[in-house]
Amino acid sequence: MMNRTNQKKRHPIAHVIRKEWLITFRSLNNTLFITLVPVLITLQILLYIFLVLRFAGADLILDSIIGRAIEKWLVQFSVPQGLSALQRLQVFFFSQFPIYQLLIPCMIAMSFASFSIVEEKQTRTLEPLLATPVRTRQLLLGKALSGLIPSIIMSYICTVIFLVGVMVMGSRELLRWVLNPQWWLSLFVLVPLVSFLSFMLGVSGSSRAQDAKSAQNIAVVVILPILAIVALQILGFVVFSPAKLIILSVVLLILNWIMLKAAERLFKRETILIRWK
Repeated sequence: MMNRTNQKKRHPIAHVIRKEWLITFRSLNNTLFITLVPVLITLQILLYIFLVLRFAGADLILDSIIGRAIEKWLVQFSVPQGLSALQRLQVFFFSQFPIYQLLIPCMIAMSFASFSIVEEKQTRTLEPLLATPVRTRQLLLGKALSGLIPSIIMSYICTVIFLVGVMVMGSRELLRWVLNPQWWLSLFVLVPLVSFLSFMLGVSGSSRAQDAKSAQNIAVVVILPILAIVALQILGFVVFSPAKLIILSVVLLILNWIMLKAAERLFKRETILIRWK
């Protein structure tokens, strides 16, 4: 009796989130994908940085084609000349993690988006939910938050792991220069925005897709720009200063609103209830 009362009082969005989590985390494969893969990606980045600095050498890297780009970045973020060449390179490479880290919420959100609708279509568990009074926007927001919350939590956990790696490979003193404004803006602004945008793109794709693989193909729309941003910054074509990241955040906020509207239009309840086979 008590459980029925609680279910009636629960907000539709909270009900959708709870339902998504029960389905998703019931599967060991899904749980490992959401929790273990981001950690492995973080450790992989730390390994790449270690190998580059260990075998290429600081002086060789600074004299290479990207040396000028590195110096430009270091000047932009006021990294002191008093640090050794190795320490300056460590600060540069460690500071690229916030942008690269955006792949984590993107990956988790896309997996939630593509499977949460396509699988429910195939198992016929979506139709009863669509037949309830829950609004389309509430349904989409509930599903979005069910993927966004784990993606943000895992992003923060991976950040802690990465910072421990920074202290192990470098020193605690480097944290002063690694944790720059770019890092905080990326962690607390870009991560939620990219996660939500990824889900909305996934929903748009999975609403019309017949299988999860087809729905996940839309992920390249988000992944490729993130990789492009990392490459452009490393090569020195652009330095994403805090001001530029704020502009990027505003653009993402607008895109999120547009994609939410588009997802509502593409998510045809009648088609799923009547014509989908």
